[in-house]
Amino acid sequence: MTTSLKHLISSLIPVACAFGFASCSPGLPENYTRTAAEPKLYPDYSGITVPCNIAPLNCRIDEDGESFRAHFYTDANAEGIVVDGQAIDIPVEPWHRLLADADTVFADIYVEKDGAWTRYATIRNAVADSIDPYISYRLIEPSYISFETMAICQRNLENFDEHEIYNSQALSAEDEGQCINCHSYQGYNRAGNMQMHVRVRNGGTVIAHDGTIKKVNLKTPETLSAGVYPSWHPTEPLIAYSLNTTTQSFHSKDINKIEVQDAASDLILYDVANDRISIIAADSTELETFPYWHPDGRSLWYVSASVPAMTAEEMGLYQNSNYEDFKYDLYRREFDPVTRTFGAVDTVLCASGYGKSATLPRPSPDGKYLLFTMGAFGTFHIWHRDSDLYLADLTSGAIRPMDELNSDNVESYHSWSSNGRWIIFSTRRDDGSYTRLYLSHFRPDGTASKPFRLPQSSPSHDEDLMKSYNIPEFMVCPVSLSKRELVSAIKHEPVNVTLDK
Repeated sequence: MTTSLKHLISSLIPVACAFGFASCSPGLPENYTRTAAEPKLYPDYSGITVPCNIAPLNCRIDEDGESFRAHFYTDANAEGIVVDGQAIDIPVEPWHRLLADADTVFADIYVEKDGAWTRYATIRNAVADSIDPYISYRLIEPSYISFETMAICQRNLENFDEHEIYNSQALSAEDEGQCINCHSYQGYNRAGNMQMHVRVRNGGTVIAHDGTIKKVNLKTPETLSAGVYPSWHPTEPLIAYSLNTTTQSFHSKDINKIEVQDAASDLILYDVANDRISIIAADSTELETFPYWHPDGRSLWYVSASVPAMTAEEMGLYQNSNYEDFKYDLYRREFDPVTRTFGAVDTVLCASGYGKSATLPRPSPDGKYLLFTMGAFGTFHIWHRDSDLYLADLTSGAIRPMDELNSDNVESYHSWSSNGRWIIFSTRRDDGSYTRLYLSHFRPDGTASKPFRLPQSSPSHDEDLMKSYNIPEFMVCPVSLSKRELVSAIKHEPVNVTLDK
């Protein structure tokens, strides 16, 4: 049998078997040369810490060769899993059994070239706390004005199952599309309470709460917009929103492509049960935005930039020529859940004093840390290549850049897992254009492990998808609402809210 025929036949036979070298499992090479170099893997899954319940780390061996073999094992299971091929495809159930009760999972990579095998240095990946089984995100093309093809999806992190929660094409018409955004959950979706915005056609905010679903119009004659950026109170039927009048402009000469700016922004509190809103902050010389509740529900965190008093027309001219002057500071206001009243404004970080601009404050579930991003200016850091993740120790007050997570490109939207042991964040480190998701283990000492790309069924999945991931959120339970239920709610006329004066 010729060598080429052997390769053809082997490509048609299942190549991955687990826990003992069964008859269909490829054996490991007996004769090989060792090298001290680690193999190049794509994505880079070496020297990382992974959750004990994570999906397989499927990747590609980026070494020159004709044949490839990978051996995954632990101290408790030396036989482990053997996989053949340059694109590593690990079976899910054997992988989970391998990780169970393991502290470290080892990987030996063998590459055959010109009839000789080379065994690379052993890869050691730590195995740590479990991660929430689900995340959700918006998939969107990295464009500026097109929103006809986007979807809010949920993904099972323990395998590769992905499910569309809603797709913008469900109710689009030829002359009018839909934009869907800002999905948000109360308590990691434990009780199924969620919200999402629908813009343009059949516009409104969809609220699922306490077993009911409705569409709400959060705009009143007295407020400047409908609700934009949301944050559910941890326990009460309340959602804090920013109200934003947003503009966008394009650079003719700049490494960043676009600016998204607020011409005006306020904060409101929405009572889900009674469809009433109240003003939290509405200072015309402040651009308050991106609210987020502390996990104990007794304070609201947000960012704001100070601007001169001016008309809307003057603001437009001011933004065009002074966009780098918009620097946001971090604030907090105490909240009494019984009286539903807010205390005085407390400055958490005067980022502008350091020539920086802060956004997206996210307190950790235990309340000990605050994760946020900082860039040179503005709050829409998804378009700013200098945007980095920062961590504040809320006990000591120390603030540092998370150098172990940051890259030389965009780091932006981020979320904590429900146990506070994992961080998911969006970044453009791979190619500068597409936003992708990375995970990192957060240790009790306030440091994080080397980040790794969200595992996919194929190493080329994200590149073939040609979509950006937007607003990654952890969930303990999946969204159970069907598309039919969402479509029905979106078709209905919205419930109008009342402003408490």
